[in-house]
Amino acid sequence: MKIQSIPRLPLSNPTGSFWILVLFFSACSGQAPVTVPAPQQEAPVEIDQAEANLPAASSTSAPPAPSQSTAEPTATAALSWAESTLSGMTLREKVGQLMMPFVLGNFAPEGSETHDRIVSVIEEEHVGGVIMSVGSPSEVAVKLNDLQQHSKYPLLVAADLETGAGFRFRGAVHIPTNIVLGGATTFPSLMAFGAAGDLGYAYELGRITALEARTMGVHVPFAPVLDVNNNPDNPIINIRSFGEDPSAVADLGVAFVQGLQEHGAVATGKHFPGHGDTETDSHLALPIIRIDRERLDAIELVPFRAAIDAGIQGIMTAHIAVPEISGETIPATLSEAVLTSLLRNDLGFDGIIFTDAMDMDAVDRLFPRGEAAVLAVLAGADVILMPRGVKQAIDAIVKAVDTGRLTEARIDESVGRLLRLKENLGLAEERSVALEMVPRVVGVPEHIEISREIAEHSITLIQNERNLLPLLGTRGARVLSVSFRNPNDVLSGRYFDGRLRETYPRLVTRTVDESTNSEAYDDLLRRAGQSNLVVVSVYSNFAGRVDLPDATVEFVNELARRNVTHVVISFGNPYLISLFPDAQAYMLAWSSAQVSQVAAAGALFGGIAISGRSPIGMDPYFAVGDGIQVPLKAGVGGR
Repeated sequence: MKIQSIPRLPLSNPTGSFWILVLFFSACSGQAPVTVPAPQQEAPVEIDQAEANLPAASSTSAPPAPSQSTAEPTATAALSWAESTLSGMTLREKVGQLMMPFVLGNFAPEGSETHDRIVSVIEEEHVGGVIMSVGSPSEVAVKLNDLQQHSKYPLLVAADLETGAGFRFRGAVHIPTNIVLGGATTFPSLMAFGAAGDLGYAYELGRITALEARTMGVHVPFAPVLDVNNNPDNPIINIRSFGEDPSAVADLGVAFVQGLQEHGAVATGKHFPGHGDTETDSHLALPIIRIDRERLDAIELVPFRAAIDAGIQGIMTAHIAVPEISGETIPATLSEAVLTSLLRNDLGFDGIIFTDAMDMDAVDRLFPRGEAAVLAVLAGADVILMPRGVKQAIDAIVKAVDTGRLTEARIDESVGRLLRLKENLGLAEERSVALEMVPRVVGVPEHIEISREIAEHSITLIQNERNLLPLLGTRGARVLSVSFRNPNDVLSGRYFDGRLRETYPRLVTRTVDESTNSEAYDDLLRRAGQSNLVVVSVYSNFAGRVDLPDATVEFVNELARRNVTHVVISFGNPYLISLFPDAQAYMLAWSSAQVSQVAAAGALFGGIAISGRSPIGMDPYFAVGDGIQVPLKAGVGGR
């Protein structure tokens, strides 16, 4: 697949006034947030691994990348903050620095159980950081400022931000009114970026994610996903990957890394050594991948090598077993052969190695919790992410040092990396962020507009019998919209059906899920027979499976058998065409994000050109690079 570069997209119009305002408030605030970099000139984005060096720090640049150097200071040189801090720590404090527990981003007043519980862990165990999840941007920023003030040492804050800060901090939906509360910018899935095929878009994803994350107080977006998804039955990676072509994944991943790190965030590639060829969800059990080093070098390691060459600062491990590499059936997270021999020594990575969440069943069910933490450190990990028992993990590692199983020098090695990273992020001088900057940077219209453009360029048409698309859009038509979704997901279909109703006032909407019975499907078939058009939307919700209920599949196939005019749109798993290969039209929107729903509706009526090309194949139905190109419909005004 050929991937093109585009001119770097503007953030605002005019750009100057917005960024002057940002910098003004940064300078005048009583709290010193991360410095927000000024925009570049509108030059084309050229993604070249050889040009991946980070810019020098200045008053308008992002914090510098952490040093990869492990050299000892000269006898006459003053100790750095990191070195001085490390020398003053007790063994238990050092081990605490390796821990990164989970914290919800919700509002938690002082004195509440949720507030005091995490504060006690921070104050008593001296954890090195936290991973934040779920909350509004303002709540997250307030909470992080509070937690930072309770910590003896600055906290390194991480979050899963695979598709922008909105991946975790998108706000909320108020129940029972279903009012959507605003949040950070949400982008389509990474596979949508593969379909759009533009490195500039991947760079913008990184840039905007970094700006919004650092404004909220998050330093480490756990992104990008560098897994090559080459297994259609993968229940855990799927559209979280850029695609199945290792080179394309590498190029897009490097662009994402550059966007993140050039704007002050710490990129973290995952899931090493590659989670793309699994059929088991590692949240539920241990996947075993029986591939040799030659195959690993040819596919799985290609994006990781490229990211390491580009200066990526973090790598997250995979809870998968690769016995041909490790020599045993244990998670890669706990394997010295994988983390030290392969990642450190062979690939030359000297950044931070984060474990995947240690509460996942692929580890937690197989090893005692304290023992799993010890094994991860022995293997070469620097950060123990989300241990079920923080004190238990610390106790086990301290005991391992006391008994000689681990050396204190090994602990110092990891803690030194973490402290140098914190120092380079500016956390030794200021660990809080300016709260007034959150609404000025996070989720602003300029960022949403870029996300919208990416979603439009990602829409991919795989099947289009009798040139069904674009639709005529006759306002008097009887149209039935059937959405398969999780019953708790109140937003899937909301924006898509809203746009459909603008064109088809007589639109009838129905939702189905795992529990929908045969009588309900019989009623849908009767309605379909009375309709001019049926639109079937599938909002995939991965939970250890990628298929659909038999009744849902039979409904779609019955539409084809009865020759009912219909369109199937996947707002997630692209491989579903194998379940209903006779669908008259099959469109891939790649995600259920609002921008993807709106883009898909526009594509149906020719309001936007359909230009996406699939970054994955599904033999014999379609191949990598396939995609029916449909121009903008004449006389249609677009958005």
